[in-house]
Amino acid sequence: MTLDDSTARSLTELTIVDLTLLLAEELPAAWATHMPYQQKTFNYFNNVDDQAAPLKNATGPYQTRWLLIDEHTGTHVDAPAHFIPEVKTGLPHAADVGSVTVEQIALNQLIGPAVVIDIPANLPDSAPGVSPTITKDFIAKWERDNGELTVGDIVLFRTGWDKRYLPGSAGLEYCYRALVTRDGPGWPAPDSNAMRHIMDRGVTCVGTDGVSMGSCHDGAGVHYAGLEARVAFIEALGNLDRLPVRGAVFCFAPLKIARGTGAPGRAFAWVPQL
Repeated sequence: MTLDDSTARSLTELTIVDLTLLLAEELPAAWATHMPYQQKTFNYFNNVDDQAAPLKNATGPYQTRWLLIDEHTGTHVDAPAHFIPEVKTGLPHAADVGSVTVEQIALNQLIGPAVVIDIPANLPDSAPGVSPTITKDFIAKWERDNGELTVGDIVLFRTGWDKRYLPGSAGLEYCYRALVTRDGPGWPAPDSNAMRHIMDRGVTCVGTDGVSMGSCHDGAGVHYAGLEARVAFIEALGNLDRLPVRGAVFCFAPLKIARGTGAPGRAFAWVPQL
């Protein structure tokens, strides 16, 4: 099968926008209470003696590195198994979907028309160690002004939180201060009722440029609500300010990890050229 001329022309009329956070050891790529992201050189072109990081040539004249990475590092997707236990465990919230891991998420669930919901900076209830709440009423009002969400839409919360994804000590504002020391503001996050409202519209994929779909002070509830219904959560997006409210096509391509509770990947969107 080959692309016809009209399809090829339509592709050239679109701009691809990268919505993925960069992974680097100096960036706050990992959840603040999980193992940090690390990237180390396993083999180098030749031996280089260095007190801090010696390079070794043991397997040939090439360079390769190994990664230490949590499944929920950087821009990533949550699978149901992340919060929903398997039925056989007998634990609270156990359900059949507890056996659904990331390699079982259908790719067509992760691609579709993007609907970008702007979240104001002055959303109420923000406090140190507390996330301001995106409520059902807020979503309903947004729909009255912008049109209802529909089946197949991919809802993306544009909070601007990715601007805090910075190297070094400045990056503590991204997750650490809200989650660990609790002396910094939390990222905006929907509550369970807001998520159920979105799900009632037939939406099965929701993303955010916040650290997590759950709040920094009580993240479990919204994960139970969405993941129990097999909604895919795309967390820690970036550059949503480059998307229109409607008109872009969103795609997330996760790593295919056996038995994964989630997986990092590449998020991007096709945007019509103005």
